[in-house]
Amino acid sequence: MPSALVLVENNSVPTDSRVWAICLSLRRAGWDVTAISPAGRDRDSEPFVVIDGVRIHRFALSESVSGGLGYAREYGLALFRIATLVRQLSRRERFDVVHACNPPDFLLLAALPLRRRGTATIFDHHDLSPELYRAKYRPRAAVDRALRLAERGGFGMADVVLATNESFREIATTRGRKSPDDVFVVRNGPGPDRGHTIGPDLDLRAKADHLIGYVGLMGSQDGIEVAVEALAELRRRRTDWHAVFVGDGPALPSARRLASSLGLDGLVSFLGFVRDRDRLGQLIASCDVCLSPEPRNPMNERSTFIKVAEYMAAGKPVVAFDLTETRRTAGDAARYATRDDPAAFADAIDAVLGDDELRREMGAEGVRRVRTSLSWTYSERSLLEAYARALRKAGTSRPRGAGQGAAGYGRP
Repeated sequence: MPSALVLVENNSVPTDSRVWAICLSLRRAGWDVTAISPAGRDRDSEPFVVIDGVRIHRFALSESVSGGLGYAREYGLALFRIATLVRQLSRRERFDVVHACNPPDFLLLAALPLRRRGTATIFDHHDLSPELYRAKYRPRAAVDRALRLAERGGFGMADVVLATNESFREIATTRGRKSPDDVFVVRNGPGPDRGHTIGPDLDLRAKADHLIGYVGLMGSQDGIEVAVEALAELRRRRTDWHAVFVGDGPALPSARRLASSLGLDGLVSFLGFVRDRDRLGQLIASCDVCLSPEPRNPMNERSTFIKVAEYMAAGKPVVAFDLTETRRTAGDAARYATRDDPAAFADAIDAVLGDDELRREMGAEGVRRVRTSLSWTYSERSLLEAYARALRKAGTSRPRGAGQGAAGYGRP
């Protein structure tokens, strides 16, 4: 049985839906899977647990502090703790592939001794770190250079790169200087069992004629406050709706305060983090329109938001800003704000709420796109092809040490 070691620094497993989907796909394909991730503060807190056959080792993550020095401290301590766990595990287990998920981009450093002994390496490119930093903080040339250097190092240490979409693939082959043959697009797609088969929450449906929903992380780059401001604008036009925000993150407290200050307490509910996948599906199924309010910036233009495909899988129309990768994902299943401001976002919500036939057409188009190209079934195929490629490359480019497995597995 081939063995994979998956490394994550910025989110706990299995809460990280992309990482968990990868782990389960590998298990279905006959891989032995071990994951290292941070422990959550209010979930995923056990130091070691086995879930669905995946062994998960967790380390304590230091308190996050804003700014360059804060990130350097967080990532430095995390890298040390991950490297310690890798060293301990490799003394009694062999790993054929190490799969590192950014950020940070240099996470493969934690497994460098294994790479030198012949273990294949995969860089799973989740975030564009230079663009993400500029989206969240005041740009600084020195920080930008350091982040680009770290990004190039992450690409350079990898036999194979996983890109979440075509924009990320282009960056891997240009900034990352990777061969196109070594870059595989593995999108963040919903599973084949997700979507329209789950019924709505009737209590939520009873709150108003129309239900508006947001389900996802809530960081400063995710546009939560823009969505709240848009809802305040929408209230001036109609009050036959209720909005629910599902998820948590650093932007949640400020979004709650903003909603209260704008007089939306009776129209907006913040439900917090929901772990249960069926409950998440039920909440999405309850909505008439779902929001993806990420504002325009270089990071969001190139990013694929898993919430959009989840909405589409449930047959729900989407309202979003007109971002490159959002349009590539949603196509005609979304209504796009014509300007980058809350008023235009409110216009788009209003237009979708006011047209029953439009909502049905958009929902049907979303389901069609997921079934024909966007579900995790298609991503799983690309994932397994990437693993086969990584094994072949490691077997031909580096000598394999004793106990590190054979190079010629072929496709897992």
